[in-house]
Amino acid sequence: MSEHFLVTGGNRLEGEVLVGGAKNSVLKLMAAALLAEGTTVVTNCPDILDVPLMADVLRGLGCEVELEDSEVRITTPAEPKYHADFDAVKQFRASVCVLGPLVARCRRAVVALPGGDAIGSRPLDMHQSGLRLLGARSEIEHGCVVAEADDLHGANIRLVFPSVGATENILMAAVLARGETVIDNAAREPEIVDLCNMLNEMGAKVSGGGSSTLTIQGVRKLEPTTHRVIGDRIVAATWGVAASMTRGDVRVRGVNHKHLGLVLDKLRTAGAEVTPEVDGFRVIQRERPKAVNFATLPYPGFPTDLQPMAIGLAAVAEGTSMITENVFESRFRFVEEMIRLGADARTDGHHAVIRGVPVLSSAPVWSSDIRAGAGLVLAGLVADGTTEVHDIFHIDRGYPRFVENLRGLGGVIERVGSE
Repeated sequence: MSEHFLVTGGNRLEGEVLVGGAKNSVLKLMAAALLAEGTTVVTNCPDILDVPLMADVLRGLGCEVELEDSEVRITTPAEPKYHADFDAVKQFRASVCVLGPLVARCRRAVVALPGGDAIGSRPLDMHQSGLRLLGARSEIEHGCVVAEADDLHGANIRLVFPSVGATENILMAAVLARGETVIDNAAREPEIVDLCNMLNEMGAKVSGGGSSTLTIQGVRKLEPTTHRVIGDRIVAATWGVAASMTRGDVRVRGVNHKHLGLVLDKLRTAGAEVTPEVDGFRVIQRERPKAVNFATLPYPGFPTDLQPMAIGLAAVAEGTSMITENVFESRFRFVEEMIRLGADARTDGHHAVIRGVPVLSSAPVWSSDIRAGAGLVLAGLVADGTTEVHDIFHIDRGYPRFVENLRGLGGVIERVGSE
């Protein structure tokens, strides 16, 4: 039997947990190091599987990468390689973020179509169309995204959807393009702001981070920098939801609570006492949570990455909740595993209706992606008996020190090795 978690329910989570750097930011910041010759240092890196995977991608492009504690040092050569092959990128979706920097720096990129979480279609059409408007030629050839440019120039680009990945790739290509680029309907996530800040520290001229319009004045050259990754709002919110589900009292540190405004408001609606703090927030849930409706939307809406946790909360809440998924069409596939744990849930298209029950029942379940795995563990915390959670390599990709942090809050969880 493969490595899995044994989660025993019944304990109220209490205590303090420190959140590391954001997974959805650090990988893009590492890719941005390709834009400047020399050594770029990224600090507050989370101890997750995807960081060494991205390090391998960068090594394959000619970089020297050193990982030490929560710091990554990336030394980029004068002439990086431009081919990120399938073996390097197949395991995680974020590897495609090297596309923009390679086009900007090398004027050519060949990036194998990436793997990642099984949560639905995430095509690269907007990435490619944006690069084409900047003057590049881009096609899918032999399982790779191929982009070439004799000259990159500024352009007015309007995204049909505020895609985080497309915004990042177009942004990183535009910083070294000639002239001005304007990206309308750009993603507004805090991780985009983090990337804009790092690029500006490197000498780029980017304005509008955090708004729906990014303006980039192209420069000829960027310089290496040292940059600290923002705290992971998704991990932080996971612990906040866990506190609410277990009727606990948890202080979460290392994150900007303003990045979680709507999420924390939803926890208040569920009956929790939520207190913002200088470097985080505190969640206290004294009674059984109340039903809450959730609809996922791009930032500042409710994050799709927290949809599994919202379903876990609804599964034990008093009343009936409706969850609407507006971002990824296959994210509800894990609901079948929640039903295996005794959740009263029905899905229809991009809606799920969950009638809360007082206690879930333990069972073996399987993770289909990072957040589904975390949601199933949270469900196991409020189930009778011991729940087996399988395919936990997904969770390791997004949650540093997951077992240690959960145990530190009083949760009962054990990692069982391969046989």
